[in-house]
Amino acid sequence: MSAGQTAEGVPTIYHVAQRAGVSIATVSRVLNGHDQIRPATEERVLEAVRELGFVPNASAQGLSKGLKRIIGLVFANSWWEDDPTSVEENSLLFADELIRGAQLAADRHAYSVLLLSSGVTHRAHHAAFSEVFGKVDALVLLDRVVRQERVGPIAKRVPVVLLAGSGRSRLATTIRVDNAGGMQALAEHLVLVHNMKRTAFLGGLADSPDNEARFSAFRAAVTELGGSCESDEPWSADWTSSGAVAAVGRRLALRRRLPEVIVCANDQMAIGAMHALAMAGLSVPGDVAVVGFDDIPVARYLSPPLTTVRQPIRQLGAAAVESLVMRLQGHEPARDVVLPTELVVRGSCGCPATPGLGLGAEAPAGGKGR
Repeated sequence: MSAGQTAEGVPTIYHVAQRAGVSIATVSRVLNGHDQIRPATEERVLEAVRELGFVPNASAQGLSKGLKRIIGLVFANSWWEDDPTSVEENSLLFADELIRGAQLAADRHAYSVLLLSSGVTHRAHHAAFSEVFGKVDALVLLDRVVRQERVGPIAKRVPVVLLAGSGRSRLATTIRVDNAGGMQALAEHLVLVHNMKRTAFLGGLADSPDNEARFSAFRAAVTELGGSCESDEPWSADWTSSGAVAAVGRRLALRRRLPEVIVCANDQMAIGAMHALAMAGLSVPGDVAVVGFDDIPVARYLSPPLTTVRQPIRQLGAAAVESLVMRLQGHEPARDVVLPTELVVRGSCGCPATPGLGLGAEAPAGGKGR
């Protein structure tokens, strides 16, 4: 039996206490960083830990501090409340990537992620949050989960990170991406490289901070470059592929001259827009170009591959968890974190594929979001 082993196998806190000649409670206080421990006692405990190769149980440590070691991630489920069959069609491609990033960061800190969906009705919304407060140490709230005025009361009960928002919240941390820089780079590419000045913006839900930021930034940029941007009722959608199909169908029914490019607020709507145009016998980008925002994994495998603004989706989820863990450990993270975006040029805007790179080839973007 080696020096770090015990007769029972894996060393426990009981073995550490016995080796150091102290109580289990004293070992627990040392491991949890209590400062009212004699230096000599602390050293004996730490020496026993080293000799035995004892690894503290993260869950037990969390319980001793009153922590559950669970972070809740809440997203709105409004797109399937009225039609449960739409869940599969509108698979949550963006949310899936974000959750993966959050889970990887949580694993590094021995936390778990609890996924919760919040309904849009007042009763469903209240029930979701009433249930979650007793189960988690902190919350990540995705776009549109709560209105701005409701963030304060929630953040007074548990640490909160908002994914998307203005960044002006005094009680919660906001983690967002550089929407303005990404849309500026996209507008410059469409106008300066392709001379596309008649544009349309296919938006997500109007009350979404990301949708508002992307629309206002793109409209301002393309107008400054001498272009125009359609954005009236036919171009209103809901972030989903099916919503985009309906929006493009409404615009085609008007039988007016089409824009040169449809700028979609996310990739999922870009997929729907491309499908609707194909069903109408129109080619992309020959008749109408289509571009997106997100760079979800499937974007590069479309035909043609999708030109889009890449945001670091997994990094968003990871950054949210890292910020909350800092708060739970007594540190003060930044209140407003803005992650960079990057223009990814592929075939759907009319750019040729880069030779030798295959179906999902990316041509040089000619700049990043600023």
